[in-house]
Amino acid sequence: MTGKTIHEIRQGDFAEFAKTVTESDIYLYAGVTGDLNPAHINQTYAQGTFFKGRIAHGMLLGGLISAVIGMKLPGPGTIYVRQELDFLAPAHIGDTVTARAEATEIIAEKNRTWLKTTCTNQSGDLLVDGRALVSPPRHKFR
Repeated sequence: MTGKTIHEIRQGDFAEFAKTVTESDIYLYAGVTGDLNPAHINQTYAQGTFFKGRIAHGMLLGGLISAVIGMKLPGPGTIYVRQELDFLAPAHIGDTVTARAEATEIIAEKNRTWLKTTCTNQSGDLLVDGRALVSPPRHKFR
């Protein structure tokens, strides 16, 4: 399985991945990364915050963007070069988050592609906005 090469990607191409955030996702992410911030894992603490309850780690949403890039566009074999993220709103347990990557610029001579990267919730609210620079696979593997 390989992704699209630089010559197969067109400006405007996009891919998405949707996932409903679960309590288990938050605990697993906390365990893997060591980010045990009580805003994510302690309901009593989180109720006293601006968000009035637990929220998903922002980088968990960043990971959903990574899934789109690594599995769909450009896909397997892609190398991340850079990612910029602005966290605009939180994701809560039970939210369905859709991560999207859209090709905005293709730099064929450097084998690089800029992608607009976003995450939205089931209501269409923009949670994360950013852009990524990636290096697609150079050739198809057989």
